[in-house]
Parts: sequence; C-alpha cells; structure tokens
Amino acid sequence: MSTTNRERLQGAAKETFGWDELHAYQLEAMEHVLEGHDVLAVLPTGAGKSAIYQVPALLVDGPALVVSPLLALQHDQVEALTQAGAPPAVVVNSTQSAAERQQAWDAVEAGEARFVFMAPEQLAHQDVVERLRAAGIALFVIDEAHCVSSWGHDFRPDYLRMRPVIERLGHPPVVALTATAAQPVRDDIVTRLGLRDVRETVTSFDRPNLRLAVVRCTDADERREALVSRAAELVGAPGFAGGGLVYTASRAETDRLSTELTDRGLRAMGYHAGLRADRREEVHQAFRDGDVDVVVATSAFGMGIDKPDIRFVLHAAVPDSLDSYYQQIGRAGRDGELATTELFHRGEDLHLQTFLTAVRAPEDVLRAVSQALLAAAGPVRLSELTGSLHASRASCTRAVNLLEQVGAVRAAGRGRIVHDPDVETRQAVADAVHLSEAHQELIRSRVAMMGGYADTTGCRRQFLLGYFGEQLAEPCGHCDNCEAGTAEARPRRRGRFTVQAPVTHEEWGPGVVMSVEDDRLTVLFEEVGYRTLSVEAVEENDLLTLVS
Repeated sequence: MSTTNRERLQGAAKETFGWDELHAYQLEAMEHVLEGHDVLAVLPTGAGKSAIYQVPALLVDGPALVVSPLLALQHDQVEALTQAGAPPAVVVNSTQSAAERQQAWDAVEAGEARFVFMAPEQLAHQDVVERLRAAGIALFVIDEAHCVSSWGHDFRPDYLRMRPVIERLGHPPVVALTATAAQPVRDDIVTRLGLRDVRETVTSFDRPNLRLAVVRCTDADERREALVSRAAELVGAPGFAGGGLVYTASRAETDRLSTELTDRGLRAMGYHAGLRADRREEVHQAFRDGDVDVVVATSAFGMGIDKPDIRFVLHAAVPDSLDSYYQQIGRAGRDGELATTELFHRGEDLHLQTFLTAVRAPEDVLRAVSQALLAAAGPVRLSELTGSLHASRASCTRAVNLLEQVGAVRAAGRGRIVHDPDVETRQAVADAVHLSEAHQELIRSRVAMMGGYADTTGCRRQFLLGYFGEQLAEPCGHCDNCEAGTAEARPRRRGRFTVQAPVTHEEWGPGVVMSVEDDRLTVLFEEVGYRTLSVEAVEENDLLTLVS
C-alpha cells in the first residue's frame, strides 16, 4: 500500500519538528503544495503559517526560497529551524560580509541548504536570480504576502518583482503567506504574483480568547496615568505569569512609559528601532525568557516574537489601521488562554494619524525622474539618478516606485532601472499621481475605520471581524461593550447585499461588501478605500449595483 502525501507530511512533521499533530488547515495547504499547486494561506498570527512551507520543503527535490521583508525575522526563522534539527537553512542579505555571503551560497550550490532566506530587494539582482535558478529552487515562499498588494496596509514596491522572478525560476510551487488579507487583497496577491491553479487556505480571524476593550481618555497625561496603572494592575494580579506588551507611537513615549512602569516596581524595558542591535536583542531575549514583565515598544517590536503566554497588549495610541492593530493584539494569548487587549484612546489621535500618514505625490520629482530616465536611453542606477537630479534619495526612490507600479519604469538587473520609451513623461506622471492619490485615500479610510472601532457602542469583535469580511452572527459577550450592555443583538435585515459581494458605485467605482448590519454596509472600494453606507440610503437611492 503506497504512502499518501498526508501520511508523508505527518511523518516528516513528527520526525523533524516533533509535532504529533498538524491542524487540518495546515495539512490541507501542505497537500496542495506537494500536488504542485500554488497556495495562498491567510492565517492569524500564531496559527502556524511557517509550518505550511517548512514541512513540504523536507519532501521536495530542491531548496525552498523564502522571501521575507525583515532581516531580524529571517534570522529568527533560521534559528528556529536550526534548534528544531531541521536540514540546514541559510540567509543571503546585504548586511553580511563577502565571506559570509559566499559561505551561504556555497551551501546552496552544494545542495546542502534546504532553506534559503532572502529579502525581496535581493531579487532585483539578475546574478542572484541566475544563481537561484541554477540551484533548482523547488519551492518559492513569500512571507507577509500582503506587501505585494497596493490594497494591503504595508505595500512594498520590491514585492512587485516577485512575479518575473517566479517565472525565471520555472514557476515552482508558490506559497504566499499572510496574517491579514481581506478578499480584495487576496485577489490582488494572486494577480500580482501570477499564481496558477491556486488553492486558498483561509481560517477565521476570530480570537475568542482575546478580550477587546477601549478606554477613553481626555488628554495625554490622563491616558499615561491610566495605562501605567492598568499595566501595574494586570502584572500584579494573582497568578500572573507570562508578559505584557505596551505599544506606543513614538520613541520618546516608549522611553517615558518604560521608566514610569519601572518606577511602579515592574520589570519593564523599552524597545524601538533607534536602539543598538545588541540592546534590541537583549530586550527580545529577556522577554522570551520571562525576565521582564512588560516591553514598551513602537511597532518595530513583534515580528518573529513567538511567546505564547503574552497576557495583555495595551495601546497608548491608535495604530494606522485595524490591520496593524489586529496583528499587534494577535501576539497575545497564543497559548489559547484568556488575554486582555485595550486601546487607550483620544479623539485627537485620529487627526494626528491622518497627518502622519498623509504624503503628497512628489509630482515635480516624478516629472524630473521620468525625463531623466528617458534622456538616459538605457539602464541607470538609482544612486546615479539621485546625484544628477539633486533630489533626496527618499523622494527619488518613491518616484521610481510609483512609476514602476504604473508600468513606466522597470528593473533592468544589477540594481538598475529603465524607462519604457513608449510611455511619455506627461502620461507617466499623471498615472503615478493618480495612483498615489488613490493610495492616500485608502490610507485615510483605514484611519477612519480605526476610529470607528474605537467609537462603536456595538460589539467590538463584530466590528473587527467585519473589517476583514467575516460575519459574527451574534455579539461576542466578551468585549467591553457587550459587558456594558450596549452591544445587544439586533435583528438582521434580509437584503440584496451579502458579505464578499462585488458591487459598483457611480462615483466610487468597483468595490466589495465587507460587512452587513441591519442599518449599514461597509464596502471596500478600489479607488477610495473603506466606506460605511446607510442601508436605507443605498436602497432608496440605488447607490450600489451588484456585479454578477
């Protein structure tokens, strides 16, 4: 009797990683991979996304290339594989010395490395792609795959280069992984990566063990005092074990809050991107080992942190979106036990967040970059372009990224870029400005939805899940509004519109229904982002048309 793929996968998981049992959704996705399908897996933080490529990689004939946006996360994943006794894993990136990079390539080319971790910008180099092609990549893994979508909350232009690289490598099975991707983002990922015969594995976004709450504050001092007192209360609760996270919006606030918590007798440490690498690693290690009660951090902390017993996540300011908020609170309660998540909120924060995320399209730089590239009549390095235009590298990079997204500019290998001669400057700039403005509108809509979550008197879990296109039939009973009695169950109106239904609006264009309540609809439009509409107004004025 032949061994089935499922039996092979379970055997490999047990033998190499010591996992006695895989989740059904993990096995389903792994089987699709071994059958040669492309796979898009959308799983909440802590649900075991990495296993979906790690186990099949043990059974395919060739190394797995894992594209991951953060160097720290790459090293965490390599360390985890090494500790598990998995076959060798290597990292190839720009921070390595020439000797370290060559050692990694030697392992790849000798067939010794089973996993190769890279950042997406590495794949802009033609020689890197050719070496990978020669190595016979058998599995192409894209972590944080929402970064490829301009609808995603963390779009990164480097991810646009994945599709031609996948094809150059012979289109091995592709595994695209993300923790947050509503249906429009998933569709965009499939299109932009050129996934074929794709299979999707999407689990519920609901984390019933997380208690959701918002604490309203009138000013910064009141909020700081309330948050510090709450953190001290949670750490001092009988039987407290594990750790807590406090997220802040600035490095200065990180230092201030960690000091105030320490003054209250808590073991607290601060973390932000401005710390030295050894200090950041010290904080990571102390938190993992349980030597610190609370880490106060900016959004720089969290990726790759696999600590199952985080008992609370408190926010000292609203994040830029519910996507970011969901990822950050998702680090709590991975052991399945109850955990607390609280947002300490002032209405003014939304105005600040809108200001911080507002970036005007660099029209003058777009025009100058487009003209300079056309005049060059051949590939140019970004550094050369920056020097000749006397513009900042950041503004030139943003202009090139926008022009690349509208198809006016493409990568030409070896870190060079070239302008399509058939696209003239005026059209290129107009398209890039329109794209930038549409993206800014989407960002503003996300901030507004974050405000809606903070202000709602309904069930917060219903609101949060609805943002991701998932319906919770009844109030959860476990958020602050449910406990206060303001989130009572209301009869659902039977109407024409259902979750995930494609629609069009005369002014806003195509969109997808994300949530349906008795009196309102939330729709994610391609051009203007999230909009919440009155059901009565939609029906009376025929504002939305269903797309068959």
